[in-house]
Amino acid sequence: MTSVAITAPLCRNYINGRWVESRSTHTLERRNPADLNEVVSVSPLSTRAEIGEAVAAAKAAFPAWRDTPAPTRGKILARAAALMEQRKEELARTLTREEGKTFKESLVEMQRSINILEFTAGEGRRIGGETVPSESPRNFTYTVKQPLGVVGAITPWNFPVAIPVWKAAPALVAGNTMVIKPAELTPQTCAQMCEIFEQAGLPAGVLNMVLGAGEEVGDELLRSPDVRAISFTGSNEIGSLIYATAAKQMKKCQCEMGGKNPVVVLKDADLALAADHVVAGAFGSSGQRCTATSRVVVEDSIANQFVEMLVDRAKKLKVGNGLDAATDVGPLVDEQQLKTVLRYIETGKKEAKLLHGANRVGDNGYFVAPTIFDQAPWDSTIAQEEIFGPVLSVIRVPDFEEALRVANSVKYGLSSSIYTNDAARIFEFIDRIESGMTHVNAPTVVSEAQLPFGGVKATGVGLREVSRVAIDFYTELKAVYIDYNARKSPKS
Repeated sequence: MTSVAITAPLCRNYINGRWVESRSTHTLERRNPADLNEVVSVSPLSTRAEIGEAVAAAKAAFPAWRDTPAPTRGKILARAAALMEQRKEELARTLTREEGKTFKESLVEMQRSINILEFTAGEGRRIGGETVPSESPRNFTYTVKQPLGVVGAITPWNFPVAIPVWKAAPALVAGNTMVIKPAELTPQTCAQMCEIFEQAGLPAGVLNMVLGAGEEVGDELLRSPDVRAISFTGSNEIGSLIYATAAKQMKKCQCEMGGKNPVVVLKDADLALAADHVVAGAFGSSGQRCTATSRVVVEDSIANQFVEMLVDRAKKLKVGNGLDAATDVGPLVDEQQLKTVLRYIETGKKEAKLLHGANRVGDNGYFVAPTIFDQAPWDSTIAQEEIFGPVLSVIRVPDFEEALRVANSVKYGLSSSIYTNDAARIFEFIDRIESGMTHVNAPTVVSEAQLPFGGVKATGVGLREVSRVAIDFYTELKAVYIDYNARKSPKS
């Protein structure tokens, strides 16, 4: 947090359909994490008053947006999807320069965002309750879903397009208006999302964005009495505070937080396939995703062979600037994250056997080599805590039962995977694994627009995001009783 000379375009807030400069004199300079000589943006640290203005604009816009037919709202989302498709490569380059992931990964994130918009646009023609038989004669009963009003979203830096999209899309198609506070590290990508919604024809005030620090604008958004619900993605530390504050206000809240996702590899698995997927899941996006593969739990009888395969693949990964087409692993997002990951690596050296990596790469970016630890105790720090970096822990176990116990031994429960051809083990794993999403012979990082996203235990609270069920968080369910026998006496 500092005042700086502006060396890159000053980002602006988007309030009531207008791009406005913040009244704050404090700004945050953002440098490319792969090239610290490049300033990619300067963003304001906006004031609480500006959040108040955004909420007021959303509140004023709500009645007209609520009364807009849902299929019409869906058409705007469909136009946004088409516009995002046209600008996909431009936005992917901005994303890579601002967040650091490779251009290939940024394109995947853009496509995921497009898929979510396309799917959710169709919900404009599918939002509904159900008709049910009444106990009484000449009585028609049904349920209907109705929007909440103004809702707030607080989004992270690691998927700065996809996560704002998967919060905004269901909220808007359901008839709510929204104020979004993106992460301080990625203001441009969220701003470009807002530009696309504006170009798609979204009315003024329906979607608003205010840039700034969580302890100021995020807190004000959370505490505003006019905000009916808060959707948050980020750390457990912040999420638990948001959840507690929302509960005191009787405000709907959903928090998607940490993960420590296991891959279980049994002795009958296709080891080459498993190794390919584990390396991609552990080191893609530099390990900075909540679904990253951070633990691989492998049966003893194949452990030596499998570990050799992991190391061989990790050695072939190129670390560098994400705009270089040959790069496989980009930088960490900032210096703070770099220090956190390096600290965990030093801890890991005391707890397990280091096989590969563990070093910083270069001096003009936040690069860390893909790192693999073997023979990590299941209860060690590196096997229990979320590192959010390119660090993989291998845990050896004697059999499936112990593998399942170890997989469930952490406080998180977001994603999981098993590699085996044993049908009985597959279904037992699906039944007993403690995670909101699970995969069979596929990476932990896979998710699609038509399936729910979210976890159990300390990973998440509140209703799931993405897919048809995402609408549920942003609506209230009303039960309707229509008695068309006017001469009948009231029933208690």
